[in-house]
Amino acid sequence: MTSTHAFWLAGREVAGEDSFDVTSPWDGRVVGRASVPSDAQVEEAVAAAYAVRDEFAAVPAHVRATALDHVAKRLTERTEEIAQLISGENGKPIKWARGEVARAVSVFRLAAEEARRFNGGEAQRLDTDAGGQGRMALIRRFPKGVVLGIAPFNFPLNLCAHKVAPAIAAGVPIILKPAPATPLSGLVIGELLAETELPAGSWSVLPVANDKMPALVQDERLPVISFTGSEQVGYAIMDSVPRKHCTLELGGNGAAVVLGDWASDADLDWAASRIATFSNYQGGQSCISVQRVIIDGAVYERLLPRIVAAVEAQVTGDPADDKTEVGPLVSEAAAQRVESWVNEAVELGATLLTGGERDGATYAPTVLTGVPAGATLATEEVFGPVLTITKVDGEAEAFAAVNDSKYGLQAGVFTHDIQAAFRAHRALEVGGVVIGDVPSYRADQMPYGGAKQSGVGREGVRSAMDDYTYERVLVLTGLAL
Repeated sequence: MTSTHAFWLAGREVAGEDSFDVTSPWDGRVVGRASVPSDAQVEEAVAAAYAVRDEFAAVPAHVRATALDHVAKRLTERTEEIAQLISGENGKPIKWARGEVARAVSVFRLAAEEARRFNGGEAQRLDTDAGGQGRMALIRRFPKGVVLGIAPFNFPLNLCAHKVAPAIAAGVPIILKPAPATPLSGLVIGELLAETELPAGSWSVLPVANDKMPALVQDERLPVISFTGSEQVGYAIMDSVPRKHCTLELGGNGAAVVLGDWASDADLDWAASRIATFSNYQGGQSCISVQRVIIDGAVYERLLPRIVAAVEAQVTGDPADDKTEVGPLVSEAAAQRVESWVNEAVELGATLLTGGERDGATYAPTVLTGVPAGATLATEEVFGPVLTITKVDGEAEAFAAVNDSKYGLQAGVFTHDIQAAFRAHRALEVGGVVIGDVPSYRADQMPYGGAKQSGVGREGVRSAMDDYTYERVLVLTGLAL
C-alpha cells in the first residue's frame, strides 16, 4: 500500500482533505501520495510565520545552529532511504541521488556554522570628519520578513535545503513550496525539523498546487521570495510584485570552452570525460549542465571524437541500478520537448553525431555539431542530455561565443594559462567561471547565481542569508574613541 505523506504546517504534521499521487518517471509506479493543504491551512501557516517573526529573530544563535546540525546529522543517518526517495520521485540515478543527499548535509552544516557567526556586527568609526567626533556606528543585519521559498524538481532535496537552511540560520521564518512533481524529498526536511526545538510557526513545508501560487506571491506578509526555476515563471513573479525582494536562480545554457593550450592527451581525455558526464548527469536537468562546447581549432579534431566516445559510454537505464549514469527526464512530455528541439536543429542543417533517440521519458545522450543560430537549441536551455559543439579560432572568438547568449549562469574554461583564466573572469558575462573544469561545478557555500536572463541575486548559504536580511545602523554618541 502506498503511504500518504502529510505536510508540515507551522512545525506540526498535518493532513489535508485531498492528496495526489507522486509517480516515477522511469516506470510510472506510484512512489507515494502527498497530502494537499487547503486554502485555510495555507493561511494558517502564513499567519503563524508572520506572527512569530520577531520571536524567531531573537532566538539565540546556538539554538538555531543546534537545529541545523541536527538536520545534517539525521540526513546523514538516513542517506540511503532518502536517496531512494529522490531517485523514485525524480528518476535521478541512485549514484547522483546519494550525492544530492551529501550536498544537503553540507548545506545544513554550513548554515549551522554561519548561524554561530552571523550578525556579530561591524563597528565603524564616524570621527573621520569633525561632525562625527565621539560617534561610532554599529552595523547589524535584521530579517526583511517571512520568506516564500519556491523550489524546483531537479534537485528536490538540496534546492529545498538552499531555501530553508539559510532562513533558519538568519532567524527568518520560511514557507517552503516544493515542486509538485517531487514534493516528498522536501517533506523529509520538515520531518527532521520537527525533531528540533525551533519555535512553532517558524517554518512550514506546503505542497501547494502551482495554480494557488499567485495568491501566496502577492501576500504582503511574505516580503521576500526565493525562486529557483524557469526564466518565464521567475520573471513573471518579479514583475507581479515589483516592491518585494526577489532572488531568482533561473536558467542557463552552460558553455565549456577548451582553449588551445589544453593539448596533451591527458588534458583532452579529462575534458572529454568531464564534458560527457556533466552534459548528461541528472539527465541534463541542471541549470549548469554542459549544453555548449566551444573548442579552439588547434585541438578540435583531437577532442571531438573523444567527446563522442565518452558520451556514447554513458550508461543509460534504470535509475535504481548503481551502474546507471543517465536516467529518464522528469516526464515523457519533457523528453518529447527535447526530441522536438533536436529534430528541429537537424532539419535546419545540424549534424547529429550520436544519440537523438527517445524511449518514453528517456532521451539518449546526444551530440550535435553545426547547429545554426536560428535553432532553438542554440538559444534556449535544453534541460536534457544534449550538447552542441562549435569550433572557434582562438580565445577571443571562444569568449565571444560564450557571451552570445541571453543566459549567463556559469562557464567552464579548460586552460593552463593563469592569465587566460583572469581574462575569462573579466570577459565572460556569467555569475561564475570555473577554470580547468566544466561549468557544472558548484560548492554549496559559494555565491551562486547568474547574469543577464539567468537571474537576480545569489544563492549559497551566506549569500542567501544576506538576501533575507538588511543592514540596520546603530549610531552611538559621546564616546571616547
